[in-house]
Amino acid sequence: MFVDVAKIHIKAGNGGNGVVAFHREKYVAAGGPDGGDGGRGGSIIFVKDDNLSTLMDFKYKRKYAAQSGEDGRGSNQSGKKGEDLTIRVPRGTLIKDAETGAIIADISTDEPVIIAKGGKGGLGNQHFATPTRQVPTFAKPGIPGEEFDIILELKLIADVGLIGFPNVGKSTIISVISAAKPKIANYHFTTLTPVLGVVRVDEEASFVAADIPGIIEGASDGAGLGHAFLRHVERCRLLVHVVDISGSEGRDPKEDFELINSELKNFSVPLSLLPQIVVGNKSDIANEEQIQEFKEFVEKQGYAFYAISAATMQNMGKLPGIIYEELQKLPPVKTYEVSYVKPEPNKDTRAFSITREAEDLFEVDAEWLVRILNGSNIEDYESLQYFQRQLMDSGVIDALKEKGADEGDTIRIGEYEFEFIL
Repeated sequence: MFVDVAKIHIKAGNGGNGVVAFHREKYVAAGGPDGGDGGRGGSIIFVKDDNLSTLMDFKYKRKYAAQSGEDGRGSNQSGKKGEDLTIRVPRGTLIKDAETGAIIADISTDEPVIIAKGGKGGLGNQHFATPTRQVPTFAKPGIPGEEFDIILELKLIADVGLIGFPNVGKSTIISVISAAKPKIANYHFTTLTPVLGVVRVDEEASFVAADIPGIIEGASDGAGLGHAFLRHVERCRLLVHVVDISGSEGRDPKEDFELINSELKNFSVPLSLLPQIVVGNKSDIANEEQIQEFKEFVEKQGYAFYAISAATMQNMGKLPGIIYEELQKLPPVKTYEVSYVKPEPNKDTRAFSITREAEDLFEVDAEWLVRILNGSNIEDYESLQYFQRQLMDSGVIDALKEKGADEGDTIRIGEYEFEFIL
């Protein structure tokens, strides 16, 4: 099954929590704080794999998560870093933000790309010792890893795209000029997926050609197979427009030529402006008048024209060289610029919301506060002071007052409940 679009959810690993610990050693009194830092969470990394040609694997598995970092340990030992998760995709895969459609990365080179970064590990209590606070009983929690939905969109990387109506001979042509073995039969839509083939002109000269499945009138609006596969033409440097010059199926080659170009323009104006050479196939069953009339029609529009017969091999030996010479005049295969702008995080990622559950009960929804509480000893005065400063600095106290919280009301944060004191 050929799959060229998939939506998946990725989650980088959370940073491990810093820990509260104190040095314990025989004959050493009042050992200082030695809680280690949490390890950084693993990142999500995408790399190209030239052995893959479809996104089919992502049709069945849609959630990917990297390993979280380990919590710190005593004796100033930092937690182990979470392992990165490497995801392999076909060369030519675009990674887009599912919400905005902006391009995050174009996996076209050999370089791995980090798409979601792992969270930073929290600091252990060793970092909070001061001359006046010699026994810190709190530590910082790890930061969550980046998490979001992405769209994977495969745009095949080929120098040349063979386009044209169904049954004009594109599959036969690519099977003759390359080692590709597409299905060939005398009916429409024989080819159901794009077929890539490497065409060797001589020992050190070659190019990649793609047989794009039958584009028909209305393809840019979803008719036939063209709507699904027009995206695979977008990277091509050169289009080889194959036309049945004989009109063997009762079609007008001029009309077919104009319809295909119209569909390219409707789908993408830059696509319609790509250089083209026009190949009139089935010239063995066309008369000289048909060939000459179509040749003049095409050349008047500024296109080069070549008459061939893939079935009888007429002029087929020259075609790869003609295409290769044209490619030498053109820029490299297109790559896509990154357009994604990562949203600015809230200050210190300290977002929160407050809900009044009852007359004297307020609930604060803030994941970061829960993490701080989990890393604190609320029975300890200094630890509680640190937590209260976080409430004040982040604006939680002021927001509670605005919501109508009074002295003695209950404030719930996660599983913890506190009495509100002004």
